[in-house]
Amino acid sequence: MRRVNLFSVELTAGFDRDGYRRRQAQVGKLLGSTLIGASLYELPEGERTFPYHFHHGMEEWAIVVTGTPTLRTPDGERELREGDVVCFPTGPAGGHQLRGPGTVLLLSATRSPEVTEYPDSGKIGVRPPGAIFRAADRADYWEGE
Repeated sequence: MRRVNLFSVELTAGFDRDGYRRRQAQVGKLLGSTLIGASLYELPEGERTFPYHFHHGMEEWAIVVTGTPTLRTPDGERELREGDVVCFPTGPAGGHQLRGPGTVLLLSATRSPEVTEYPDSGKIGVRPPGAIFRAADRADYWEGE
């Protein structure tokens, strides 16, 4: 069995986009996991994990390793602290976004297919194939048949 220490794992640069800069490690892959994804994110002050979103087919957990990140949910924002664990259920009630400062471990099932919705921008992500669509482009079931 493989072992990874969250306090000494090598972090690499993540997104290079204002508001989403971070360092990260794919802990699940380092462990050889195939059913559970785990990613460690080190978030500087004000930087976010991802755009606000929720999943339709999998729940996700966040574990605060260090710092005091801010969690945005459908109920508003609140500050988390080291040791806090939060479960994001499927559907709109599980909408979430984390903003630094802090280091968080995100855990989720590695389900496929999966649909992620981004309410702020009206987008929907589908995996596979890893495509993003605008909900406004909705078509009738029979269109084009």
